[in-house]
Amino acid sequence: MAMSSGNESGSPMSEINVTPLVDVMLVLLIIFMITAPLMSHRVKVDLPQANPHQEEKTPPLDTIDLAVKPDGSMFLNDSQNPITDVELKSMFAAYAQKSPQPELQLRAAHDTEFKMVRKVLGEAKDAGMVHVAFITTGKE
Repeated sequence: MAMSSGNESGSPMSEINVTPLVDVMLVLLIIFMITAPLMSHRVKVDLPQANPHQEEKTPPLDTIDLAVKPDGSMFLNDSQNPITDVELKSMFAAYAQKSPQPELQLRAAHDTEFKMVRKVLGEAKDAGMVHVAFITTGKE
């Protein structure tokens, strides 16, 4: 707190010391003067134009539908027979060698633990699968 020097009573000054306020304002002014030209710099981005009437030029990828149940059982392409981890790894290795590589569509039940999904994704990555999609369904 500032003390008056002219008055011997030692009472506080009733005037506001504006020197620190002016210092802060000058620093802010300099910062804004430096950064203002950077804000007006624009980056031009060419966005693709969507045309719903245009036909696809590339054929759609083949798909592999893998359903993962909460108990850990896996079903490939809506088959009735579950597949094992060894069969899944060999199928991933075979599909990864195809050209063009099919897309793996992973469909997990909403109460499936994530560690099961993570395991399947890790096996797909290790086999060399690059096209992976997640499929969701509404609550039943």
